[in-house]
Amino acid sequence: MKILIVDDERAIRNSLKEILMDEDYTVDVAEDGPSAIEAATRERYDVIFCDIKMPRMEGPEVLEKLVADGVDSAIVMISGHGDIDTAVECIKKGAFDFIQKPLDLNRILITIKNATDRARLVNDNKILKKKVYGQEMVGHSPALEHIREMIDKVAPTDARVLVTGANGSGKELVARNLHQKSTRSAMPYIEVNCAAIPSELIESELFGHEKGSFTSAIKQHKGKFEQADGGTLFLDEVGDMSLAAQAKVLRVLQEKKLSRVGSDKDIEVNVRVIAATNKDLRAEIAAGNFREDLYHRLSVIVIQVPSLDERKDDIPELVAHFSGQISSEAGKPERPFTKEALEALQKKSWTGNIRELRNVVERLLILGGNPVTEEDVKLYV
Repeated sequence: MKILIVDDERAIRNSLKEILMDEDYTVDVAEDGPSAIEAATRERYDVIFCDIKMPRMEGPEVLEKLVADGVDSAIVMISGHGDIDTAVECIKKGAFDFIQKPLDLNRILITIKNATDRARLVNDNKILKKKVYGQEMVGHSPALEHIREMIDKVAPTDARVLVTGANGSGKELVARNLHQKSTRSAMPYIEVNCAAIPSELIESELFGHEKGSFTSAIKQHKGKFEQADGGTLFLDEVGDMSLAAQAKVLRVLQEKKLSRVGSDKDIEVNVRVIAATNKDLRAEIAAGNFREDLYHRLSVIVIQVPSLDERKDDIPELVAHFSGQISSEAGKPERPFTKEALEALQKKSWTGNIRELRNVVERLLILGGNPVTEEDVKLYV
């Protein structure tokens, strides 16, 4: 854990630093507001202890500036006896806590523990939101704006959507946005990667099975269609689904009923299906690998996701997004990319699309300099 102590009194900041270092914390100090702001925007601190009364810039001003700059450290105000009202006002403005002078070690350690617990909860909440809502669509190129317009028009309806595009182009993200902007957003969103499930298990995975229906069926299992009842089912890589499973999916779409493996009982389901594929399904139909009637059921609306090579104007914005994301996950300050480095990335051909770009950004943040330069791009990409 990294801590910053901001106090104009050398004796206080040095003694507090020594105490916290004895507790195995990494500690930096700043003697005034401006140097504290510079340090907090350059490094990431878990906790910042900030005195209220200081020359040049008082503690509340430092707090307001750090909050406005988006610094997510837990900021603890250090108050004298006459500063309690000010300290309470700081809490209202975003301070995590305040400690009254003279400083008490146990009080300080409890505050640090509480700040750590709070940071963990905030981080867990961010992760949970990403899992539930997915990530935002980054970029403002004409190609991406067209996709956004399509999503806004189609999402509120129950029309089935076929999302096409190359691997790594963001088909899953389009599906998540369709669900989140739909009237079903409060209901389940269930994903199935049809390519990752063995063909002999796909029917059980989609439609469920009864106990004893096959050797390893030791208990009743609800399939993905039942799990998604009332919500959205995303069939990723639908072009890899077996013909037998395709026939059953077609029946569910037509009749809104299914039967589990090993059962002849019909179960009604209300599911919106969004499918995605990187294959040319018309070619698969011609080759006898995909049912034409199912294709027409799935493709009421077709959304073609552009490749990254078709939206290179978005690369600077995507790089900034991934850089911030990766740095935050690693607990390190974000590093900029020079204009020349971004131009070099825009000149490349991205066969792996968005997924490849994210991997490249991570590699450059590990191996490149600060800032990441055009020379780094030439060396490591």
